[in-house]
Amino acid sequence: MAVYLTKESKVLVQGMTGGEGMKHTRRMIAAGTDVVGGVNPRKAGRTVDFGDRAVPVFGSVADGMRSTGADITVVFVPPAFARSAVTEAADAGIGLAVVITEGVPVHDSVAFTTYAKARGTRVIGPNCPGLISPGQSNAGIIPADIAKPGRIGLVSKSGTLTYQLMYELRDIGFSTCVGIGGDPVVGTTHIDCLTAFEDDPDTDLVVLIGEIGGDAEERAAAHIRDHITKPVVGYLAGFTAPEGRTMGHAGAIVSGSSGTAQGKKAALEAAGVRVGSTPTETARLVLDLLGNRT
Repeated sequence: MAVYLTKESKVLVQGMTGGEGMKHTRRMIAAGTDVVGGVNPRKAGRTVDFGDRAVPVFGSVADGMRSTGADITVVFVPPAFARSAVTEAADAGIGLAVVITEGVPVHDSVAFTTYAKARGTRVIGPNCPGLISPGQSNAGIIPADIAKPGRIGLVSKSGTLTYQLMYELRDIGFSTCVGIGGDPVVGTTHIDCLTAFEDDPDTDLVVLIGEIGGDAEERAAAHIRDHITKPVVGYLAGFTAPEGRTMGHAGAIVSGSSGTAQGKKAALEAAGVRVGSTPTETARLVLDLLGNRT
């Protein structure tokens, strides 16, 4: 099994005919993803040749869903158009919208995540690498060849650290890896993914990657303490970040004592999470726990 994304998923790509959309659609198809269509109103009716597959372009998400049965859309559109793209997908009733676009204005993110949730569409992102269920499907920009299928679930704010932990644990493998994005407002949270992994019988352990800024990790810690029975291993980026300075992601800013890596580490450890000081140490903690469970 996997969460949110399986080999049965049928994927549309909004913005498929753009440069980034073309490049990553090719990679998704090579990873086994069932990409069933692109969406571009100006190029509706055309097909795009990806070697082994000719992918049709539809004028709208609704048209693509009616013709293909698509249940996921991956959004590769400029920031100014992300809100309308997600709103269109939600109006069409798609189950999951994976928003790769970075630089989305916060007020737009608030608007489209709220709108989509009210209509039953889960949003992952914005400003995220997407998600991958190795050996099954890949929706986004995560490299497909750095890890194999396995029984670890991973949820991360950081795209780069997603890739690094996948590589560190490549011999063990993953059920699903979800990059939720590091913006101040995202559609899917650590808590959402922890709950999904808790309910997945083929996930034995969860790796949670966080970073400075906000209180998402503290809220995740409280949820782990009260609701998660599977072991969780954590890693936090930003222990050496200077106070009051934005570090990379738009949400990674520390003000006073709020949002610090030390505070997040303490909250997670109080909930029973083992927290590594480096990605390599985090991987060793995972291996130790899995060894104790075999």
